[in-house]
Amino acid sequence: MAQGSLRPQKTAMLVAQRIVADINRRGNTVGDRLPPEKVMLDTYEVGRGTLRESLRFLELQGVLSLKPGPGGGPVVQQPDASSLATTLTLLLQFEHAPFRTINEARSSLEPMIAHLAAERLSAEQLAGLKSSLDTMRDHLDDQNVFLAENKRFHELIARGSGNPMFRYLIDALLQILDNSAIGHLEVRRSAVHETHTRIYQALADRSPEAAATAMAEHINEYIRQAENKNPGALAAPIVWG
Repeated sequence: MAQGSLRPQKTAMLVAQRIVADINRRGNTVGDRLPPEKVMLDTYEVGRGTLRESLRFLELQGVLSLKPGPGGGPVVQQPDASSLATTLTLLLQFEHAPFRTINEARSSLEPMIAHLAAERLSAEQLAGLKSSLDTMRDHLDDQNVFLAENKRFHELIARGSGNPMFRYLIDALLQILDNSAIGHLEVRRSAVHETHTRIYQALADRSPEAAATAMAEHINEYIRQAENKNPGALAAPIVWG
């Protein structure tokens, strides 16, 4: 795209970018309060409406929380994958994409992520995976615990890959599945625990190929079960909400 055809950004978006840059420059961390509104109005030389639009945008992105009342104001937060999940959901909905899209993405991404994790996982992260395995084993009769630990296991491996992009992508994809029939598919939980154990062992052995293979088998088996038990769920369109 030619430079001249680029649409100018709204002033509120430019101010939001400056606010984030200043957060980084000052070294603000979660829980820190930003300067009062009057100070920010003088700093960014904009009107109250523009500043508030900037702050609302950053709140939606999970960068800030806006505390009302005396002593309130913008407080720095840690963004998570929720905004990414919402954006992906909307993009896929307007593409009329089915939930099969999510599983195809996972079957491509997660074996590679497991391959990297086998090389990069810290001892603490490996211990977290073992804790997830033990919790799942001890609560196989509890669907809620099972689903939570299944999600946690995959998120921990994505985090262990050492690549933040994979961490947020997998978190977002799993959030999208949480709102679908596929995300609550009834499976043989003991079999899932056994598969997680094989993946964990490959990671503990620092065997990238074995970890990638075990993860690929796990995701592909999950897709096969979804196709057999609820084929309509995979074909259902992704929708927001």
